[in-house]
Amino acid sequence: MECKTDFSLKALNTFNVQANAARYVRFDEPREIVDFMGRNPLGGRRCLVLGGGSNLLFVDDYDGTVLHPMLKGVEVVETGRRHIRLRAMAGENWDDLVALTVANGWGGIENLSLIPGSVGASAVQNIGAYGVEVKDVIDRVEAISMDSLENVTFAPADCGFGYRTSHFKDAWTGRFIITAVTFTLGRQPELVLDYPGLRTAVDELGSRALGTLRQAVIAIRQRKLPDPAVTGNAGSFFKNPVVDRRTLAGLQRVYPDVPHYPQGGDRFKLAAGWLIERCGWKGKQVGRAAVHDRQALVLVNLGGATGREIFELSEQVRGSVHARCGIELEREVLLVP
Repeated sequence: MECKTDFSLKALNTFNVQANAARYVRFDEPREIVDFMGRNPLGGRRCLVLGGGSNLLFVDDYDGTVLHPMLKGVEVVETGRRHIRLRAMAGENWDDLVALTVANGWGGIENLSLIPGSVGASAVQNIGAYGVEVKDVIDRVEAISMDSLENVTFAPADCGFGYRTSHFKDAWTGRFIITAVTFTLGRQPELVLDYPGLRTAVDELGSRALGTLRQAVIAIRQRKLPDPAVTGNAGSFFKNPVVDRRTLAGLQRVYPDVPHYPQGGDRFKLAAGWLIERCGWKGKQVGRAAVHDRQALVLVNLGGATGREIFELSEQVRGSVHARCGIELEREVLLVP
């Protein structure tokens, strides 16, 4: 365990913005969390549980306590004829886990290759890409209650998983520290290739296998998205909005070619990146922040941008899309004021 005051978080967020935490505590074992919290009750004071720092934006310095579980370890807890159950500690790197499963022939999360962040954060965010969401393979989530300091376990149905969200991100914010996630993966995997262009990309690599699917996903992501190690970003900054038929029809009167995807009932998903691009923001720079020139969903730190600069750019983008298209964009990235 490590505890520091006035601690720089710049290296711990993929936007690479400078922000200091009043107090920072890193944990290497679950028992350290219980010991620390028992001796240092927060008593209503601000705290933030930090994962891989890949889906948040520090707008200013953080005047509370940042809790950073760096819990490591991966183990197979059950093996069946068709499935295995794999338990990974919350601090494990997400893409390292995907690489491990692909190397062993365990299917289920290969479409989620190269998504930055930690295993614990994958459950908080319900990460998804290329036709797959992590909720579909989660078996259980283990956590420590910040109130009782007891270990608790949640089934997927308890977690409130939705589009890029969960109870951990919304209703349960600040109530639990995720310690481990168990996944059910296939030993005879069926590839999910429905996302436009993915099947072709896999076939061009020569075979339909977990390894080639992972290669294809990585290649697509690298073509479209900036590497956080090179250009500060948090991936998709905005969620793709879901609207009713009436809203879609109104938008189609202005933009007949607007992409839309049925979601069941009378609901349709729109492409936020398409809307942002139509409003002229793709590749546009404001100070030291910009909208990425290959994917308008992504806001980037061009070097030295503050969190507030990136936030203000996001506000300009949201205002523009609302004024021109009548659509209110919702941020996927968590703002930390």
